[in-house]
Amino acid sequence: MHTKNAIDTATQISTSTRLPEGAVALWWLGQASFALRSASTTVLIDPFLTNIEGRVVSPPFTAEECPPVDLVLYTHEHIDHLDVPTLQILARHPSRPRFIAPSPIVDQVLKAGVDPEQLQGVQPEEDLTIGTTRIIPLPALHGLSFPPVAYSFGQEISNGQYRYLGYVIELAGVRIYHPGDTLVFDGLVEKLQPLAIDLALLPINGRSYSRERQNLVGNMDEREAADLAASAGIQTVIPTHYEMFAGNVGRPGFFVDYIRAHHPQLTCYLPSHGRRLIYMK
Repeated sequence: MHTKNAIDTATQISTSTRLPEGAVALWWLGQASFALRSASTTVLIDPFLTNIEGRVVSPPFTAEECPPVDLVLYTHEHIDHLDVPTLQILARHPSRPRFIAPSPIVDQVLKAGVDPEQLQGVQPEEDLTIGTTRIIPLPALHGLSFPPVAYSFGQEISNGQYRYLGYVIELAGVRIYHPGDTLVFDGLVEKLQPLAIDLALLPINGRSYSRERQNLVGNMDEREAADLAASAGIQTVIPTHYEMFAGNVGRPGFFVDYIRAHHPQLTCYLPSHGRRLIYMK
């Protein structure tokens, strides 16, 4: 396992307050886990801070070391997204963050100890604004029921509700798309195009027969992620979900090469774990 980096990421998140409108600081915490920061608001997406067996990269800080947080967003219930030990600690965090999750999994979030007043279940087309942050939920095409792997929106096991979500987060005038875990599906480009997304955090680990036989549900791959960003008119992309588990990796180098060859209008950043990246619109 890689060792913890020398940067005090938690302190850096809490002190990165001198950001102008149109600027957002980001920290990649591993897998699909991110911290976002504007001058006044801190958002965590799928915080995966437990050092479980099999991790290739250690978390940059523990849940106990987590800085003050305003919003915590969950996309779905897989352990590398809804990390229950981390959630149990965040539920008691003195900053009392608000928690956002797909409506079908709110019971799991409540079971971890979150106060019902701090939690809101959401579905697509149920946009919400908390403080100065706007959250736009979108469907994600993923799966829990396998083998055989069956990709869906989870409605068949959730009384017709979408179980897997992505979010567009509007923070300091910047729109960031975090799709959770998803394949590209019919209609996704059309949903994204009118949202004028500035930055997308896209999974690139793909999927394969052999991985699905090991109960590893996949995502879009490098080509699909780049093509999606270009088709949706997204300006900047960051690849995610490719480095955490040895049997479920992607190819960030190929992602960059494919963008240079086929979509040179895109800007691509490859962040380091726990290191601050500032996006300016």
